[in-house]
Amino acid sequence: MKIKTKDMVMTALMTAVICILAPVSIPVGPVPISLATLAILIAVYVLGMKRALAAVVLYILIGLAGVPVFSGYSAGPAKLAGPTGGYLIGYIPMVAIAGLIVDRYYKNRIISAAGMIAATAVLYLIGTAWLACSANMSFAAALMAGVIPFIPLDMVKIVIAAILGPVLKARLDRAGEITSPSLSDNRCNP
Repeated sequence: MKIKTKDMVMTALMTAVICILAPVSIPVGPVPISLATLAILIAVYVLGMKRALAAVVLYILIGLAGVPVFSGYSAGPAKLAGPTGGYLIGYIPMVAIAGLIVDRYYKNRIISAAGMIAATAVLYLIGTAWLACSANMSFAAALMAGVIPFIPLDMVKIVIAAILGPVLKARLDRAGEITSPSLSDNRCNP
């Protein structure tokens, strides 16, 4: 598979967007409210699953290397190994699941939103299990601390991504800025 320069540039650009938006957070307990999931879901639309996975892995590696791109402008191995590290690692399967659905049905906002909800549920599961183990909490307590308060805002992020994502994808494709095989694929029709 040959990777085009503009695809690499768009992947790097979306990695930068994630790195800029993810640290913006509101501390509400052990897990802060962050714009990371919104940026990542938009990346799924703009880049497609494979390149969005690359962008998220790059984001995690940048934070792991010490650049303060995680929530609250934190970074390093301690953040990744800490109580909220499971949510960071959970971004990878979240992108894979959301990407499988969005790549195929990006024009159908209902199906895409359902895929993003399922992907977010997997993120919640991984993050909650990690939080419970690392903070020595019961799974129910970790669920109350790391998931329940975030559901309404995460649903808003999913709606924003489902509305904004297809528009951005179509405009970038028309401008020739992204290579998107799924745009010409008949399976994408609602």
